[in-house]
Amino acid sequence: MPKNSKVTQREPSHEQVTESVADLLAHEEPPDYKSSSLNVGPAAGKRAPQIEAPENDGRPAWNSKLQYILAQVGFSVGLGNVWRFPYLCQKNGGGAYLVPYFILLLIIGIPLFFLELAVGQKIRRGSIGVWNYVCPRLGGIGMSSLMVCGFVGLYYNVIIGWSIFYFFQSFQYPLPWSECPIRKNGTTASGHFHFVEPECDKSSATTYFWYRQTLNTTSTIAESGGLNVKMTLSLLVAWIIVCLAVIKGIASSGKVMYFSSLFPYVVLFCFMVRGLMLKGSMDGIAHMFTPKLEKMLEPQVWREAATQVFFALGLGFGGVIAFSSYNKMDNNCHFDAMLVSFINFFTSILATLVVFAVLGFKANIMNEKCVAENGEKILGYINSNVLSHDLIPPHVNLSHLTMSDYAEVYSVIKTVKEDGFAQLGLEPCLLEDELNKVSAVQGTGLAFIAFTEAMTHFPASPFWSVMFFFMLINLGLGSMIGTMTGITTPVLDAYKVQKELFTVCCCIVAFLCGLLFVQRSGNYFVTMFDDYSAGLPLTVVVILENLSVAWIYGTKRFMQDLEDMLGFRPSIIYFYLWKYVSPICLIVLISATVIEMTISPPGYNAWVQELAQERFQSYPPWALVMCFALIVLAMLPLPVVFVARHFNLMTDGSNKLSVSYRKSMMKDISSLEEQDEARFILGGAKLGDAPPSGPGRRPYVTPRGNTSLDPNSLSPNVCYGTSYQNAAISPTTPTTPVTPESDS
Repeated sequence: MPKNSKVTQREPSHEQVTESVADLLAHEEPPDYKSSSLNVGPAAGKRAPQIEAPENDGRPAWNSKLQYILAQVGFSVGLGNVWRFPYLCQKNGGGAYLVPYFILLLIIGIPLFFLELAVGQKIRRGSIGVWNYVCPRLGGIGMSSLMVCGFVGLYYNVIIGWSIFYFFQSFQYPLPWSECPIRKNGTTASGHFHFVEPECDKSSATTYFWYRQTLNTTSTIAESGGLNVKMTLSLLVAWIIVCLAVIKGIASSGKVMYFSSLFPYVVLFCFMVRGLMLKGSMDGIAHMFTPKLEKMLEPQVWREAATQVFFALGLGFGGVIAFSSYNKMDNNCHFDAMLVSFINFFTSILATLVVFAVLGFKANIMNEKCVAENGEKILGYINSNVLSHDLIPPHVNLSHLTMSDYAEVYSVIKTVKEDGFAQLGLEPCLLEDELNKVSAVQGTGLAFIAFTEAMTHFPASPFWSVMFFFMLINLGLGSMIGTMTGITTPVLDAYKVQKELFTVCCCIVAFLCGLLFVQRSGNYFVTMFDDYSAGLPLTVVVILENLSVAWIYGTKRFMQDLEDMLGFRPSIIYFYLWKYVSPICLIVLISATVIEMTISPPGYNAWVQELAQERFQSYPPWALVMCFALIVLAMLPLPVVFVARHFNLMTDGSNKLSVSYRKSMMKDISSLEEQDEARFILGGAKLGDAPPSGPGRRPYVTPRGNTSLDPNSLSPNVCYGTSYQNAAISPTTPTTPVTPESDS
């Protein structure tokens, strides 16, 4: 029947009845679009018929493979690669941290990333549709992903708003955060009396600009302080940019990705070349990559490495699944998983080199400043006869002290003035101390304080500042496009709504909700959402994804799907990683995360204006309730959907499956037959060979619809329970032809 032909009312034909039966059994054994080695005719040994997938099932597709890869790279490579990974390296043993990170990338990151790419490409639906297919009772996985995407998108775009504000502020010389502001306080006989802003004098120019002139932050989360107009406008601009990027779906976001995914690499390479030319850059890189091997024995290092691998690839958000659902069925998603994962790892290493080259330059400047100030102190003590000039070696010039000369003078004075040395107030001015100090910051502190301060010492500093914050905007935009796609794709798959209108409405609602983060206390709420809305819920989502595929759908059957789809058999390693290694690692990670949240007191670092420094403060009771509510709301769909489908209170979502599944199921459903595990895992037979017949062979689905359990995994029927008996799919329901669904 032609795809667009109209159907007249008449008695259902045999083909139509068969097609509706295919709808009912669509969850039993996913057929292949082209040919399936499971399709065996009545006589053993006959070649399986070729099942051609519909050329167009109404679903958009990527214009090119490059566009798709850039979209996945743009989503996975984000701000965390620039300001989280370098901090973790410095904290967890420098170069030694790369060993556990790389190991966990291989045994957790790549397999789970491959799994999400494969299920999205095979089922051709967003996160909700995919997990409704794999196991309807666990359909809440997709809804939880959508909830987490919503929470993360709310505060992540605020960070893009901050970057936009700094981007426009960078078009000034000198940069507005290069010096402390001077205040005027009355007049004297000789003129006006000026003084440096005390809050800035106690901290630094970049710190003051961040906390006071950018955020104008309050001292506690309980004190709102009203909306920050500058940040509100920046957030509005950020949401307008995101809306324009995703309003046409992948038709618009795919084009944006050409720039937003590639431009950050141009900037990073420029910073790399410029950074290596700076004095002290190699000190910073050496500090970073000097391995502290004893750190590898600490469990905390492995936990943080696993968490970073987990979030670096964007697992559980639904964006990976949504992007891959627009692929062709024969796309090599295994190659994509390897490529994107290693690009992500390479980007983290490159960003770490850039950050520590620049921070090494800054540490040298701060150390030289320390040496100069303490040299003046020593000269003052000599002039006032507190210290004897004989203590200064003849070759040392106190007016132009080098670091090595100062270290020698400091050692001599400390030895001679053993009892009264502390009263002199001299500092050791060690480069190692400065490197530890500048590299001990992460997140917003690294990007908006430490890095911006280093750039003030660059020649042509406004140019580098513009480039840096434009890079942050593009990194954030790529991740936001993936996050928004993780929200819009499942909804557009399930409901017939206009894509453009729905996207605009989402962005308007998100902007209004985002006003929470642009009040004067808003950065404390950003910290709260970052700590509680994503971590634990996403880990739970991913382990349920893993278990539903490996233990409910069946790793054996999933491997066969991959063989049919890709045209080759994935390595046996994936079988064991999906079935045993990854679930165990994720359970350990969840346990460690819960223990960490239990042990660590819930709180935030508040900026105390009077002290001009951060102080840890515990959350008030209402904020603790809010933290708990974020976790509960993100995970609430999991038990709700499970209970609702167990008691037949909601449909299983089978009517939302890919139309190509239902079309091919009509021809395929009566001939699906189980294959021996060793046959396609250990490589006993070739594709298309007829499986052996005999009493040991039990079909998954017989022509009458009888089922049998997979000996190595639970059948989807077990997951369904009695959901086949609900009214939506009862035998008395009139059969209707399947019509293609579209995203809009």
